[in-house]
Order: sequence, then C-alpha cells, then structure tokens
Amino acid sequence: MNNKVSILISVFAPFLAAFVSYFAGKKHEKFRDIFVPAFTIFELGFIALTLNVALTDGENPVIANSLFVDVPFCMFGIRFRIDGFRFIYTELAVFMWAMCSLASKRYFLHHKNTNRYYFFWLVTLGATIGVFLSADLVTAFLFFEIMSFASYVFVAQEETKEALRAAETYLAIAVIGGLVALMGIFLIYSSLHMLDLNMIAWHADPVASLYSSIRIVTDGMRTKVYIGGALILVGFGAKAGVFPLHIWLPKAHPVAPAPASAVLSGMLTKAGVYGVIFVCCKIYAGLVPAGIVMMILAMITMVVGAVLALFSVDLKRTLACSSVSQIGFILTGISMVILTPKESLAMGGAFLHMVNHSLFKLVLFLCAGVVMQNLHKLNLNEIRGFGRKKPYLMVCFLMGAVGLGGIPGFSGYLSKTMIHEAIVEGVEHFGFLKAVEIIFLVSGGITVAYMTKLFVALFIEKNVSNEVYMRETDIDYITPAGRVAIGLPAVMILVFGILPHVFYDKLATAALPFFSRYVRELHHVHFFNLENLKGAGISLVVGAALYFGVVRTLLMKNENGVKVYVDRWPKKLDLEDAVYRPLLDLLSKVFGTIFMFLSDVLPRFVYNISNIFLSVLARVFGEGTDLITLALRKTLYKENPTEHRYIGTVETTKLGRAANAVERFLNRTVRKKHPKNVDHVVAYAEELELTRRKMHMLESSLSFGILMFCIGFCITMIYLLLR
Repeated sequence: MNNKVSILISVFAPFLAAFVSYFAGKKHEKFRDIFVPAFTIFELGFIALTLNVALTDGENPVIANSLFVDVPFCMFGIRFRIDGFRFIYTELAVFMWAMCSLASKRYFLHHKNTNRYYFFWLVTLGATIGVFLSADLVTAFLFFEIMSFASYVFVAQEETKEALRAAETYLAIAVIGGLVALMGIFLIYSSLHMLDLNMIAWHADPVASLYSSIRIVTDGMRTKVYIGGALILVGFGAKAGVFPLHIWLPKAHPVAPAPASAVLSGMLTKAGVYGVIFVCCKIYAGLVPAGIVMMILAMITMVVGAVLALFSVDLKRTLACSSVSQIGFILTGISMVILTPKESLAMGGAFLHMVNHSLFKLVLFLCAGVVMQNLHKLNLNEIRGFGRKKPYLMVCFLMGAVGLGGIPGFSGYLSKTMIHEAIVEGVEHFGFLKAVEIIFLVSGGITVAYMTKLFVALFIEKNVSNEVYMRETDIDYITPAGRVAIGLPAVMILVFGILPHVFYDKLATAALPFFSRYVRELHHVHFFNLENLKGAGISLVVGAALYFGVVRTLLMKNENGVKVYVDRWPKKLDLEDAVYRPLLDLLSKVFGTIFMFLSDVLPRFVYNISNIFLSVLARVFGEGTDLITLALRKTLYKENPTEHRYIGTVETTKLGRAANAVERFLNRTVRKKHPKNVDHVVAYAEELELTRRKMHMLESSLSFGILMFCIGFCITMIYLLLR
C-alpha cells in the first residue's frame, strides 16, 4: 500500500469507526463492545506495519527522516508528516487506546450513555493521531481543537454536578487556549509567510535564534514571531497542564471514567507538549531569556503538582496532580534544550519521560479503575486495604509507582537520569542550574512520598470495613482483558528499565531530529554509575523523610483509635475558585456593561443630544422657522395634523378587506347582539408600519450588527471549507 495513503487511513479511519460504533451500538451493544477494542488493535497493527518506513533516512536535508503528505483543504490544506518522533508517539497513542478499550467493557457495565462515550472515544483517537502527525501549525491546530472538544465528553460523562462543573472548567481552558494559540499562528504567518514546522526550523539559527527570513526586515517582525510563539505556548501549554493553567487536571480526573483519565493524563497532555516542543525547540532554541522563563514555569509546575498530590486523599486526584508534576519534569528537559540546543541529553530525556509518563499513567489509572468499578469510591480512607490479597493488581500498581518515582531498574529512572545529567552539565554555563538541580531532586523525593502513600493505603494497611474484607478474596475483581490491559504496559516499564540500551537508546535517537535538525546522535549515558545512582538515592532519602515526617504525622489524624488520612490543603489556595472564576465574572460584568452602553445607553444619549441641538437651532433662527415649517405642512406636504394614516401594502389591503368581509358576516349571524366594527385594512397597515419601525431599530443596534457579522463570518468559513 502507498505510504501516503497509509497515513491518511491512520488519521481518518477512527472517525469512520466512530460512526460505525455509534449506529451499531444503537441495536447491538455487544457488537459495539467487541468492535471498539478490535478496531484499536487493528489500528495499532496497521500503523506498525505500514508507517515504519519513517525510521529510514530521507533524501531531503530539510525533511530528512520523514514522509510528507499534503491534502487540499481550505486555503492552507491539511499536511501530515511521519518521522521517528511522530511514529513512536502515534503508536503509543493507539496502544493506550487499545489497552483502555480492553478495560472499558467491565468498567461501563452498568453505566449510561455508553454509546455516546465510545463515539467520542474514537473521534478523540483520530484527532490525537492527527495532532501528532501534523506537519504544519494549521493542521495541528485543527485536530487539536477537535481533540479538545471531543474529549470534553469524557469529563462530563457521568453528568453529576461535579462532573459538569469540571467539564465546564475543561472546556473554558480549551476554548481560551485555542483562541490564544490561533492568534499566535496568525502572527507567525504574517511574519514568516509559512506554517510548516520543519521549514520554520530550517529558517532558525539554533545558537542565536535569529530567523534568516527576518534579518532583511525590521526587529518588529522578529518580535511578532516571538510573541506568536508565546501565544501558541499558552494554548498548547494549557492542554499540557503547565502552571498556572493546570487547574483542569485535578478537577477532571476524579469525575472522568478511569479509561478516559488514562488517555487524558497519559496522552492528551502530550498533545499539548507536542506544541510546546515546537515553540521551544524551533522558535526559542538558543534564546536564553526564553529558556530561563520556561525553566521557572517548569520548576513551579513540578513542585506545585507534587505538593498537591502529597496533600490529596483521593486516588485519582492524586494521580492527576502527579501528572502536573511530571509535566514539569518534561518541561525541565525542554527548557534545557532551549538553553543548550545542541545537547542531545535533554532532548532524549524529555522525550523518554513523555513515553514513560504515558505508560505510568496507563497502568496507574487502569488500576484506579479496578478499584472504582468494585468499590465505587476513591477516598483513601474508604478504599484502603482493597488490594491486600490481590497480588496481580499489587505488582502492576507497584511497577507504575516505582517507575514514576524514578527507582533504578525501572524506566522512569532512565529518563529522569538523562534530564538530571543535562542539568549537571549545564551548571558550568548557567550557574542558576545548581538551584534547578536541587528542586529537581526534591520534587523526585515528593513523588516517592506520595506514591508510597498510595501503595501503602491500597495494599498494606487494613480496613475495618466489611465490604472491603468481603472483596479481598474475590477472584473476579478484574476481567482477563483487564489483566492484559494493565499487565502489558507494566511489563514494558520493567523491561525498558532493565535493558535501556536495547530499547530506549533507539527510541530516543529516532526522536532527536524532531527536536533539532542538528542533533542526530544520542549522548551515551552510563545509567548505573555511582554519580547517577547518587541522584536517585537523594530523591529516595527525601521521599522517605517526607513520608514518615509529613504524611504519617501532619497528613493523618487519630479518629476513634484509627489513623485516617486528612486533606489539609487550604481551599483558599484553589486557583480556579480564588482567581479564575471571580476574574471571569468580573470581566463579563465589565464588558457586559460596556456593550450594553454601546448598544443601548449611547444611542439613546445621542438621540437626546440631537433633540437638544435641534431645539437650540430653532431658538437661534427664531419663530420664522416654525412659520416656514407650518406653511410647508399646510401646502406642499398637505399633512392632516389630527389623524395619522397608515398606508400599508397591496397585500395588507387585500387581507384587510377579506377580514372585514368575514367580520361583517359574523356581525350579522353569530355576533348579532355584540357586533365588532374594526377596519382591518387600517389595523393591518398599522401593524406593518410598527413592525418596520421595530426592525429599523433592531438593524441600527450594535448587537444586530455583531450578529450579522457572525452569520456572515460563518457563511464565509463554510464556503472556504467546501471549496
């Protein structure tokens, strides 16, 4: 099969499968439940067999190691490219969807609106593949928005009050972020007249970050590119969960179904990171101030997410806050790429931690789904001890936990070590990186502490609840398909960690060209030397100290002789309720008042001023003006001052005469004692003129103008889309 056709099938097949699933599920739910996981497994194999050509070298030095597809659509077209980075992450995305689809049947056994869920489940898959295979900013933006709106259904799926409020927050972040990113795309196109990701990189100097295409114009053009990049960074960073736009993650995951949480955390955040990598590595590469700003954001994101996870007493909320923190780790690697654009360690570490985090959250959220589908609870005090006699679940959860904690021998240790080593090597050129290293290791320690908290609560501690004890010996707590879905990625975490140079070196090397066209070889890392093990040891010591010194003391209390977990995080520090919602309310009131003034108060004010002005004119010119006006009315205008005649139209006249005839008939028969005499010809003419006056007032208002503009804009967009 033609490789370009294979790319198109890979992107658009899930959209077609979504409709097949939906209409099939209307009549045959069992067929749908089999079709969805079967299709995702087919998609996984199809991409692996047909698109691996991307791992061979190309001939064009600009788009080396890639295959390009251009589909005519709108003015810019839709453009896809497959290379090492895109191939690996597309495969990983479909793998996550396949595993979560296997676990979904049992999870949704007694849920409502399952058909709707599966439809948007496959639409989101197609959109996510479209994002990762996008070759230019327009294609990335288009599929990114489809992905954002389709995944909204995951958050709102349960339709509870909490779910709808979280979905509202998720949608607000998606819409605002999308609009900001779109403005950034406009700015970049107006400056460079190109949107192709690789071509933008081709015009970039990775040392000074000066665009060769801008040198012949003004500094203002270069500034527009940097501002455009910042706007795109905000839009994609919102989806990635970068501070301070991380607020949707802790709210969305506790209310979303567990399989959806796995892809929201493990994959959709990486679609946001995809855009962040583009901006940082292709626009800001070598620009030290940008690198410092990104590093500050990375540190805040890493620490805030970890601290929130440490304080949380909800299983899925803890994992969601953990995702925020791990995005901070990834951003640290990306920030190092900006500061040292020719250093492969940071690139490889950032990419591998993206892969690792996807696998970790796939395992951990599916384990949380097992807890949820059995107990229908997530509070640690209510679910503690659930896994005491469930060795399979315990081992799988442990794989994800120790991998996330960066324990040597597991894959998370490898990616964190690469980022840590890049930071250590960068201290020689940037002294502030010494503080970054300390924060990095401490954040790793906090990760160890909160994952220990979850593991101990679920698998070590006992629970006096009869319900939990009853389920401790229940061998049917997980289906065979669920065991595969959780076990396979858990094994990958262990195998990748034990054999780093067999798997991870090749994966990182294949992804390097996406970060920089100048770097093609991965800097060799001795993962298990004393210096690197020392970094992991420091994080372990910090984690143990935090667990025993904070979790077991400050974050627990005695209640009826039993120690229980308590959430001591101040509610006043909730950014959404303390800052964002009040700010949006304030802005809506301010702009609402302004627009009301422009559409209502201002026209009335102008009308009153004009009347005053005319009165002043009459006073100035004296009574002669009144005499002339009266003479004209009596002669030329021939106006009757005592009666206003409504003219109407031919149609209102005919309709009025017919109504008069009917009324005369009724007065002579049914209404003989109480006749009614109304001239309907005049009445209809009056009604027509009053309607015309109202329409004229409407057409002259600002609101009507804005409405007409929106309608015209929509018609224009539809026309462009269908060209």
